[in-house]
Amino acid sequence: MLDVISPSDPLPLKSQLPAYIRARGLIAARLQDSGRGTRVFDLSEAGGYRLKFPHANPCEAMIVNTGGGMAGGDHLVLSLSLGPQAVAVCSTQSAEKIYRAERDRAEIAVTLTLDDAADLAWLPQETILFDGAQLHRQLSVDMAANATFMACETVVFGRSAMGETIREAHLSDHWDIRRNGRLVFAERLRLSGDMQALLDRRTVGAGARAIATMLYVAPDAEARLDEARTVLAVDDSAPVEWGASAWNGLLCIRGISPEASALRRQTAQFLNRFRSSPLPRVWQC
Repeated sequence: MLDVISPSDPLPLKSQLPAYIRARGLIAARLQDSGRGTRVFDLSEAGGYRLKFPHANPCEAMIVNTGGGMAGGDHLVLSLSLGPQAVAVCSTQSAEKIYRAERDRAEIAVTLTLDDAADLAWLPQETILFDGAQLHRQLSVDMAANATFMACETVVFGRSAMGETIREAHLSDHWDIRRNGRLVFAERLRLSGDMQALLDRRTVGAGARAIATMLYVAPDAEARLDEARTVLAVDDSAPVEWGASAWNGLLCIRGISPEASALRRQTAQFLNRFRSSPLPRVWQC
């Protein structure tokens, strides 16, 4: 858990923008095994968000934000449920951009449910925070004991390749993973204030401008720790630091880098090798 905030930061003020001009996105989907592969059996969409299925085998679900990003006051609620033995990969059409907020924060709430022997890879592309961005994100997973869940979330603090820096922003990220009804993983990340100064601190980011968290929850998760470390060590030339640990029936991997492109490249290489399956083609764009 990480909680860093400047004591001089003012409390958020109520937005003066009318609520009706803010985006309220919704995606709710139920995927089930049809005997001939995983298919979508129920789907609801609203507020400029869509879920597309470019490939049926394996089932790929691509989240599309027709608004091109999120600003302060925008909300997205996403609920994805996999029936018994359903197998799917969920990603995003592109990186999600979080723009400057005048007052209210952008909010993303993701709920994932995996029934018996279901297998879900939650692999959205990067979340990019712009200067002045405010984001609260929550990921809640409820999975059966014999289900398999792979997640990867990457946050990029400004587009450094374009000379951008983040001076003021806010990020809070909450993860809760329940397996067979029991909480096995809970994390609270909070960064607020001068992001560049915070990330330059050795005990926070040591100069990082991009961070990644990968989580693998499965019956064989702890047994694959050495394998994961071996895969992560294949390319040690890039400016990326990795750490991996396993406990409680899960495997957790974290990476930081001053270069978002280097972190993305190594993350993609790891996912390809560890999953023994290619990433969705949107990752190659």
